[in-house]
Amino acid sequence: MQEKFKIFQLTPEEALRIEQGSNNPHFHSYEELIIGVQGQLTHFIDFKSVSLEAPFVSFISKGKLHKVASQTVNGALCFWVIRFKSEFIPELIFHLYAFYHNSANIVLPKGFCFERMVKLCEIMNDEMKMPVPDESVLRYLLSGLFAMIEAERRKQEKDANPVVQTQNETFKQFLNLLEANYKRGTSVDFYAEKLFMSSKNLNLIARNVMQQSISEIIETRKLTEAKHLLVSTDKTISEIGFELGYKEKSYFTNVFKKKSGQTPTEFREEMKKLVS
Repeated sequence: MQEKFKIFQLTPEEALRIEQGSNNPHFHSYEELIIGVQGQLTHFIDFKSVSLEAPFVSFISKGKLHKVASQTVNGALCFWVIRFKSEFIPELIFHLYAFYHNSANIVLPKGFCFERMVKLCEIMNDEMKMPVPDESVLRYLLSGLFAMIEAERRKQEKDANPVVQTQNETFKQFLNLLEANYKRGTSVDFYAEKLFMSSKNLNLIARNVMQQSISEIIETRKLTEAKHLLVSTDKTISEIGFELGYKEKSYFTNVFKKKSGQTPTEFREEMKKLVS
């Protein structure tokens, strides 16, 4: 994609064309936001698949291996697809990566808030039809759209009791810390200390929110990055393991196989076949 910003509507006809073409897992050199108005999306991202029925939003950061397949519901399908370069809204990019890296897809309730999101897409689409689209207007509208999505997620969390709300907020802070430090080989104690709590309490929150321990979440994040590096770079297995804090190739290989069921080499070869 050469443009900084692009928006279009995915119709049943366009979806069929994609399905009949080469729809393998692939990478983007841009960010992508999908607003599902009608229909269903099956999304393979972060090396797992999930099915979503509209209304929903899905954010795919550049460089993430993913694949989408769409289906009509009661004969209807309508997705707004927004693609933009990182430099289009640089002040938001890090926030978006931290916010969506472990939850690319969000199911939303029908109603006024979602209707406003769709309206913003329509306004952006109208602006792009102008002889000379105004980038500042598009940036403002796109930032507003992301703000609406985040506000809607916060509303959903308010339905939880105060203890759950506090735990969710603490867990988000942990995820932000994790994103900045997971390659350093830091321990559970490091994150607990940064959050001014004991390792026991932090693990309790993680199990309540994700049904996993902090160590398991750290390991999952590192291995997701390892998979990304295996399919997007020519680095050796040893180099990738060392970059992610594994001092020995054999230990990295064993952890990877235990988590994914394949060795790093087997995974790389399988993904190359899929992408090629």
